[in-house]
Amino acid sequence: MRAYRSKRILSHAVLLIYVVIVIFPILFVVLSSFKDNTEIFNNPWGLPAKLSWDNYDNALSSAHIGRYFVNSLYISVIATTATILLSTAIAYAVTRMRFPSLSKLVMGLLLLSILIPPASLLIPLYMMIKDFGIYNTPFALMIPYAAFGIPLTTFVIAAFLKSIPTELEEAGVMDGLSTYGLLRRIIIPLTMPTLVTVFILNFISHWNEYIMANLFLSDQELRTLPVAVVSFADKFNMNYGALTAAITISVVPVIVIYGVLQKQIIEGVTAGSVKG
Repeated sequence: MRAYRSKRILSHAVLLIYVVIVIFPILFVVLSSFKDNTEIFNNPWGLPAKLSWDNYDNALSSAHIGRYFVNSLYISVIATTATILLSTAIAYAVTRMRFPSLSKLVMGLLLLSILIPPASLLIPLYMMIKDFGIYNTPFALMIPYAAFGIPLTTFVIAAFLKSIPTELEEAGVMDGLSTYGLLRRIIIPLTMPTLVTVFILNFISHWNEYIMANLFLSDQELRTLPVAVVSFADKFNMNYGALTAAITISVVPVIVIYGVLQKQIIEGVTAGSVKG
């Protein structure tokens, strides 16, 4: 009994240390967003002397962070939605359609694409985007984002689909459902926890992406938030208060999504891990 209690205390202590390590940088950034440069340097770890919203006003009005926030939001949402729709269709096809050789070939190609680092494709991607005439348009990011997200998303969804009994679909076919009807009425509702999880993971990946956003969009009006935050630091000669305010604005969607959908995320991560 004592050994069990000691083990439990140790595990809780480790988790507490981990929580402090994770939360402390976020807390530091949020507190610093209410300070000016002088206070940040003189009292970096303390509470702000007063809650001043000047840094947020500076970030939203002078640096137009709000506009870049909207750019990142709709590019990430559209690219992620396209990823989920295409990946669900591919996963359903390779796990349910009776083309075993073709299914293995598709899954093999998807696995191969996961092994290729996106950075190695930046130059050919840049040339293709130029040739297609979509450089400096939102499609210059939406299409690569969706393409790079499809392989891993397909594997995750396919793993869950394999755990769904085919008898459910056979019953749907007996009731007159088409393939589209099976997807809409049976498959998608059952896979919703997994779909929510991969949606969030893809959204965060697209939201935080910097290299392609900086390379494929040179128009300041189309900049995404990560690119804007970096240029924001250069533009204002390291105004740390305003910079941390911009960073705080950029992490709000991620924190809100995780806070609201944490149950679905956990269900989606564990979904498909056990058959039966």
